Amino acid sequence: MKITPYKVVLASNSPRREELLRGIDIDFEVKILPDIDESFPDDLLNEEIAEFVASKKAKSYISSLCEEELLITADTIVLLDGEVFGKPINKEEAKEMLRALSGKTHKVITGVCLTSSTKQTSFSATSNVEFGELTDTEIEYYVEHYSPLDKAGAYGVQEWIGYVAVKHIDGSYYNIMGLPIHRLYSELKRF
Repeated sequence: MKITPYKVVLASNSPRREELLRGIDIDFEVKILPDIDESFPDDLLNEEIAEFVASKKAKSYISSLCEEELLITADTIVLLDGEVFGKPINKEEAKEMLRALSGKTHKVITGVCLTSSTKQTSFSATSNVEFGELTDTEIEYYVEHYSPLDKAGAYGVQEWIGYVAVKHIDGSYYNIMGLPIHRLYSELKRF
């Protein structure tokens, strides 16, 4: 489906973001640059981090962007009691994150930046996710049988843990997967 005159480029190596974008039937290609800096200033409000990083990622691609291209960059964080959970660096950190999320409600914030050679817009979406209690055995099972290291907060809502742990969601399910797809669709049409 053609909703924008631009050639859409997804700058992400997330298979979930690719799947979500494919779900709205638009043509796009994936471009990935290595070693993108995802750091952010310490004084940034937690709710602003994902949008800031998405915009920062776009800056890395801007010099290679053709006039007819529209670049999509995104970043997702999990926020629990003022603490930001990005992607865990190893299985032990993944288990610690899941223990912290167990039995609590956290926020999943995805920032998205749309960039062309002449303009840029960014936005973020927040979903509240309530987890039921997880046992150490369940956490161990998930970490050993799935791939939590490439996911903010160490979990994928579309995987086993989403089925057994998520009690309630307030906001977009797809945002938790990595792209607030309804909002993105609307923004692409408007861009």
